[in-house]
Amino acid sequence: MTKRFWNLFKVSPVIVAATFFLANSALAAEVNEQVTNVAQLSEAEDNSMSQVTSVSQFSDVQPTDWAFQALQSLVERYGCIAGYPNGTYRGNRAMTRYEFAAGLNACLDRVNELIATATADLVSKQDLATLQRLQEEYSAELATLRGRVDGLEARTSELEANQFSTTTKLVGEAIFAVSDLFGDNRAVPGGAPIQDLDSNTTFSDRVRLNLLSSFTGKDQLQIRLNANNTISNAGVSGTNMTRLGFDGNNNNSVVIDKINYAFNFNNAVRIKVDATNAELYENVNTFNPDFASSARGALSRYGRFSPIYRQGQGGAGLTVTFNPNGPISLTGAYIARTANDPTVNNGLLDGDNAIFGQLSFQPTKAFNIGLTYAHTYQGDTVVNNLFQGTGSTFANNPFGANTRTESNNYGVEATFQLSSALAISGWGGYTTTDAQTGVNAGADADIWYWAGSLALRDFGGKGNVLGVIFGQPPRVTGGSIKNVAANVNLDDDTSYHLEGLYKYKVSDNIQVTPGLLVIFNPEHNDANDTEYVGTLRTTFTF
Repeated sequence: MTKRFWNLFKVSPVIVAATFFLANSALAAEVNEQVTNVAQLSEAEDNSMSQVTSVSQFSDVQPTDWAFQALQSLVERYGCIAGYPNGTYRGNRAMTRYEFAAGLNACLDRVNELIATATADLVSKQDLATLQRLQEEYSAELATLRGRVDGLEARTSELEANQFSTTTKLVGEAIFAVSDLFGDNRAVPGGAPIQDLDSNTTFSDRVRLNLLSSFTGKDQLQIRLNANNTISNAGVSGTNMTRLGFDGNNNNSVVIDKINYAFNFNNAVRIKVDATNAELYENVNTFNPDFASSARGALSRYGRFSPIYRQGQGGAGLTVTFNPNGPISLTGAYIARTANDPTVNNGLLDGDNAIFGQLSFQPTKAFNIGLTYAHTYQGDTVVNNLFQGTGSTFANNPFGANTRTESNNYGVEATFQLSSALAISGWGGYTTTDAQTGVNAGADADIWYWAGSLALRDFGGKGNVLGVIFGQPPRVTGGSIKNVAANVNLDDDTSYHLEGLYKYKVSDNIQVTPGLLVIFNPEHNDANDTEYVGTLRTTFTF
């Protein structure tokens, strides 16, 4: 609007209020067009204007401004002027006819209020005449605006009446995967393989529904429903090194596989209590942001993150993080795998457990590093699984079945973001484990592993990622134990893990990831042939 138009309004300050409220109605118009649920409506309301009592409250309005007296008069005579939450007026902002109609309507309401409260003397005949002319000129826009507001109120009422929950959000994820395994012979821990590797192409799925509830705005209760039918390919390949990161099979029966509650204390401490299926890698930073997710990250199990984060997997647990959002944070955790079992050598304190600690340095987004330690105890009633199915068979169970085992695990992890489009991550770990009972009581084993990953972000399109992961899965390199089953000393050779994948973003809710996993010398046995796993994973989130 021109300066002449504003000068005309100096005669009738009420009209200036109309123009101001019309500028405000840009938000109302946007809400009418875009609000589709209660959450969006609440967010729009948070950005609304607020009433002022003095024109000096506007940081961008000065006494030298040509419209200053008009604005001041509005506050003193009518009290119907508002500003943005950040204390600005934004007087130079352009507005539409719909916005002007909304402001006019607001001023009419204010005038009616003044008349009803016996303050009609504040409204001059000239003001009323001008308002009447404007009301007639903008009658069509006012009618349309009222219709939009009525429609918005009706939709909002319907959403409030039919919403799932006032505290709970439903977040879903579905994976469809086509995969096949290739190679000449089935891998064996030691010696020469004698069986052909016979594999068929598979099509499988995994579906998860998360119920995420918040009661204070700083807490979250998670209840996860899970159903899948992705059978591990280790039975065909002869090694866990070929496993996919999302495998698992319950014949697509829906089960509650995760229940936990997390909350903050003044943003200084983050506490998470897992009632079942506690997993360290979901509670702490794993320093592999592009590949950690089983649905949207690496295709392989080993390529997701360091095996140290699989220690104590399952059962109940407590995780406490100090200064979670700061450049330096400290995390401590305790996981009891058989916490719900009241029998001897089980329960919260006497059964399988893991004590975990991590010191994280995150001074910038470009450089993050973590120093990690875990002490684990596994009882003598199960076959030990030190790394939860990553690495060689010998590394996961060096002392055989029914052996009480303790281990100390040390790890270092780091992420370097060289630019917004290039990130490098890596980890290395060392484990020393001792047999407490059984035929190998007193024996020990030393285990090493490492890996590095390269992520090229926005490669070929916004949101796409080209990734390469290379490393050595857990391998027994020393100690007094001998691989009796294979009749060899330790893992004499070295396996290498090579994975290439391309995460293609179809939309915000669909990602397609083709990739190839190559395992050289499976089971750390160079007599085994190289094995390949080709996979096409499609992930839907909703």
